[in-house]
Amino acid sequence: MSDEDSSISQSEGDYEMNEEEESSETGWIQWFCSLEGHEFLAEVSEEFIHDSSNLYGLKSKVPNYSEALTQILSGSIPSEQDLQDEQFLELYQSCTDIYGMIHARFIQTPPGLAIMREKYLAGRFGSCSRVLCERHNVIPIGMSNDIRTSRVKVFCPRCQDVYYPKDRNVEMDGAYFGNSFPHVLLQSYPDMYPLQEHNKYVPKISGFKVHNGRGLYAEKCETKYRTEIV
Repeated sequence: MSDEDSSISQSEGDYEMNEEEESSETGWIQWFCSLEGHEFLAEVSEEFIHDSSNLYGLKSKVPNYSEALTQILSGSIPSEQDLQDEQFLELYQSCTDIYGMIHARFIQTPPGLAIMREKYLAGRFGSCSRVLCERHNVIPIGMSNDIRTSRVKVFCPRCQDVYYPKDRNVEMDGAYFGNSFPHVLLQSYPDMYPLQEHNKYVPKISGFKVHNGRGLYAEKCETKYRTEIV
């Protein structure tokens, strides 16, 4: 074998060893957060999950709780064959829900808020779809704290309104963030409040402000209703 062939074989061996080292360093949490459509999620520290006080009240909400929690804390990553097994998928759903509810608690702690702040400033959560907000960054929010009630939405700090996400994260459960997270984040970092004023659209025709006709329409309907009764 030539020196060149020997160096190639050695480099291939080193590559395989590095690949094995990387896979061993990647646990369930890192794998789950790296999946497509999970960009909104932060990686919850294992120390936080090991603290039983952070898990209070979750056991009754999810089936296969103990088995799923063990799976989350393990270093094993599901294979493609596992993800095609219906029985395993039931456990995977429990893992997803448990991690999501733990996540909702973690992101309201100082370490979690710091992670989500960086994501927000980097625009990882997307921008407001309202034209007058000029693509202001948004924050994930759940309309309910109960799992499997509603999907995640995004809150715009500038117009103070809620919208559907425009990316793959739209399928995520809103309970994984909770309905108070954006406001906790903004209260924790006041410098994140928008400096720009909330621009409100004013309907005009030929430069003149349009009269709001809804009041007049309601008055006509009420008059008609009274006439019909008489």
